Amino acid sequence: MGHYSLDQLHIHYCDFAYEPKGPFRMANGNIGDATAKIFAELLSGPLVDIYVGGVRRHWSLHRNLLCHHSPYFQDHFGEETKKKGGKLELLEDDPSAFELLVKWLYQGRIDDVSDMPVDKKWDYADACQKLYVLCDKIDLPQLKNYAIDQFRKGCHEAGLVPGPEEMKPIYDSTPPSSPFRKLVSKIAARQIMDPDSQVSAGTYKMCFEGNPEFAIDVITAIREGAGGKLFEDPTEQVGCAYHEHDNGQVCNGR
Repeated sequence: MGHYSLDQLHIHYCDFAYEPKGPFRMANGNIGDATAKIFAELLSGPLVDIYVGGVRRHWSLHRNLLCHHSPYFQDHFGEETKKKGGKLELLEDDPSAFELLVKWLYQGRIDDVSDMPVDKKWDYADACQKLYVLCDKIDLPQLKNYAIDQFRKGCHEAGLVPGPEEMKPIYDSTPPSSPFRKLVSKIAARQIMDPDSQVSAGTYKMCFEGNPEFAIDVITAIREGAGGKLFEDPTEQVGCAYHEHDNGQVCNGR
């Protein structure tokens, strides 16, 4: 296991009896590789209260550690600590996702879905999707990468893929450049293209509505996945394929 100096981990000390001299900055290394001295410094100082989800699940966490990992927490708990008493509400986020965040903050890792029984894999994948959305908000790119990898692996090992109910929050909560958007749009495109699937484009109506980027991404994925194969030119087709009448009815328009 490697060891990191204070300079390598970019820890800026804060004496909480005085005015802060400088910001904490996000860690470059894994917190699990920190020396005992560094870890003790991160667990010094006051605790702050965080309330998550509609149920307002409560955590009391070390302010130094939060600010060390995330500029989002640094911005909130810097001067805001004096104004709000060290409290943060994340009422639109999911407690199951925040549980995973807490584990990563203190241990530098999250669980591997491959070590879980099959009946637990999908629930864990779903929690990792919500963790990704949370990390996008609080600016934790390293944990976002872990979360999306665990999501993909969990889907594969569970033999399940997200439906429109799981895909819509990704487009509602992430920027257009998000890799998670690319992932779920490719999943939708593959489901639509699969001749053995019961899924149709209409399955994703709730995603298309209000999210034109989803439609564009799915169409782009289908085009890329078609391998350049072009279907028959509809303007050259003969017969009454585009007439309005019942199947089998004699067509007078021929």
